[in-house]
Amino acid sequence: MKHFIYSEAYYADIGDHVFPIIKYRAIYDVLTRPQDGIAAVPASRFVSPEAASDAQLSLVHTREYLDDLDQCRRTERTAYSELPITSEIIRMSKLVCGGTLLAARLASESGWAVHLSGGFHHAFADKAEGFCYLNDLAVAAKAVQQEKLAERVAILDCDLHQGNGTAHIFRDDPTVFTFSIHQRDLYPVKQESDQDIHLPVRVTDEIYLDHLRTAIPAILDAFRPELVLYQAGADPYENDQLGSLSLSIAGLQARDFFIYEACQQRGIPVATTLGGGYAYNTDDTVQIHVNTCRAAMKTFDEAAK
Repeated sequence: MKHFIYSEAYYADIGDHVFPIIKYRAIYDVLTRPQDGIAAVPASRFVSPEAASDAQLSLVHTREYLDDLDQCRRTERTAYSELPITSEIIRMSKLVCGGTLLAARLASESGWAVHLSGGFHHAFADKAEGFCYLNDLAVAAKAVQQEKLAERVAILDCDLHQGNGTAHIFRDDPTVFTFSIHQRDLYPVKQESDQDIHLPVRVTDEIYLDHLRTAIPAILDAFRPELVLYQAGADPYENDQLGSLSLSIAGLQARDFFIYEACQQRGIPVATTLGGGYAYNTDDTVQIHVNTCRAAMKTFDEAAK
């Protein structure tokens, strides 16, 4: 069974940038070789996606904005991406949308899947923001609903930054529940999710996990989603360049296990995107993301035995 989604085309030249785009290849490389006595993930568990179609992107994004992207135009709609706008980057963005949709489909079939990219949650329906041109989480949610794989979708966003684009896109949609736990006094300008937890600086593992222990079971039991899209950012990490939370690598892995176990115990499929991560040492970001992948595999594979 395929459970991991990855493509070599997730690399695009974004220039000298705080976003470590090399991390995708590094995550794949670490997963596919033995590490500290942990067996390699076999290549048979990986699959490459196809780019999302125009019709799928149009479920979320406006035609005017998509035209700007297709023509690589610098306009008021694309200017706040904080990235170059090139055909290579736009192709990569469409491929990432296809990858998150594929993860959602595979999770619906077998209970779980992890996309080794994705989580571009700052993109709005009609504009780019914060390293994000296309909102793959929103595209996947709308597409699986259209394909009748799930009627109710919960997006559980544990990135350092609020999923402002996602919250705004689904602000009037009762079929998609948006949850975000993030640093309060930090980019972006906040939108209203269905449930937000605005954290002060220096929040530690135990405080963070206590918030999740209260919020996540209540959401899953009340909303009863048929699919969870889990945005597992690495950037709440204590040594991240862009934030001031104080989670350890072990604490972030505990977060992942908690989310997965809460979903698995309720029989809710979960598709994961890896989201942000900007540690001073990129190896730390890679390890956090690898741990997210391994936590999914351990949780769901052991439950299936």
